[in-house]
Amino acid sequence: MLCTDMLVPENHLLRKIDRAVDFTRIYDFVSELYCEDNGRPSVDPVVIFKMVMIQHLFGLRSLRQTQGEVEVNVAYRWFLGYTMSQQIPHFSTISYAFRHRFTEETIEQIFRWILEEVAKAGYLKPEVVFVDGTHIKANANLKKHIKKEISKAAKIYEKQLMEEINADREAHGKKPFKDDDDDRPKPPETKEITKSTTDPESGLFHKGEHKKCFAYEAHTVCDKHNFVLEVEVTPGNVHDSVAFDAVYDKLIEHYPEVDVITADAAYKTPWICKRIIDDGRIPSMPYKRPMTKQGNLPWYEYVYDEYYDCVLCPNYQVLSYSTTNREGYREYKSKADICRNCPDLERCTASANCVKTVAVHIWKDYIEQAEDIRHSDLGKETYEMRSQTIERVFADAKEKHAMRYTYYRGLKPVTNWVKLKFASMNLKKLALWLSFFLRFFVHLHPSMQRTRLSFA
Repeated sequence: MLCTDMLVPENHLLRKIDRAVDFTRIYDFVSELYCEDNGRPSVDPVVIFKMVMIQHLFGLRSLRQTQGEVEVNVAYRWFLGYTMSQQIPHFSTISYAFRHRFTEETIEQIFRWILEEVAKAGYLKPEVVFVDGTHIKANANLKKHIKKEISKAAKIYEKQLMEEINADREAHGKKPFKDDDDDRPKPPETKEITKSTTDPESGLFHKGEHKKCFAYEAHTVCDKHNFVLEVEVTPGNVHDSVAFDAVYDKLIEHYPEVDVITADAAYKTPWICKRIIDDGRIPSMPYKRPMTKQGNLPWYEYVYDEYYDCVLCPNYQVLSYSTTNREGYREYKSKADICRNCPDLERCTASANCVKTVAVHIWKDYIEQAEDIRHSDLGKETYEMRSQTIERVFADAKEKHAMRYTYYRGLKPVTNWVKLKFASMNLKKLALWLSFFLRFFVHLHPSMQRTRLSFA
């Protein structure tokens, strides 16, 4: 009698995945979500998760398409444990389970379980990690939007920064800022954003030559073996540096052994450099081009003298300390009567009163430490690996696993969708590596050929 097991090739990806992990572990994650003695029998939760993994592993765009592919694909049926005559669960059953039964905690447990299996196999190397973000096009019409005024989110480090700003102002003989002024309450700062009426939780994204669209952004961390360790999904209009703290907190919670954080120039801010260095870790970041006006005198010709606490301009004139503002920058200003007759005035400043202002952040020492690391052998080696690690992860996710756009709407569904996709990618890599080393071991020890399957 012909069965599905006879029709699936021995080297098929799903066979390797089935040997790599024990899928019965899923029952431990979902046992509290099912009733043992009431209601009609449900679809096996292992089958539900396996169908979603098939969708992500083979880049199928939707659960509806996945059901259609499973019905005619022998390997998919074998992976689910279904014969050719058995009816496949309807896609709406799978969708309902993920919308109303399985929680964010369930998805997180699945994601962590795969990483635990990778760690047990000895392939996880979290000492050096790579951080970046990639945009995912949302299921939202660009023409359907409204303008909305929202309050600016408070910075996580705002209190700490203000304490250091006031200390710096007092050291220079200035009065500290007072935020708790009851007589004149400060109105909250607001900003205007473009909000989608189709998917309100997405954000408008437009960068360079990219077409303007509503999107989400997956802020992702991977190790040098391209295993995704952490992901945080935000609206597409949230900057990488703003989302860093949430990603970093969860990363360090699960992997305190992280030693080097490799990121691109978007993360090279005083706060991020300070936080990484104060935690005893190493930031590996590239050169960040200053945002100066084209044609003006280059920034590096204005030299800060730490001993005299002043700035020297290219014509050797002194810019004296003026104040420390609320953003944490010390302002050094020139004298108008000297600058007014300077031959380089037009290339120096466009100020109407002929005063040049140079801003120096109170945490600039951390930026300088990051610059020193950039020139070190460690900094050069780790940053060169970005194209082979985090950028390769994003390329594979979009080209092979259909992550360019999402059919889901809302932050929670998209977050679960992204985590399951990265969990499937981690599982695929684990299965391929285990299969490769098994073949290598059998090649070295031919006597193990007969016991190959049981060993796997």
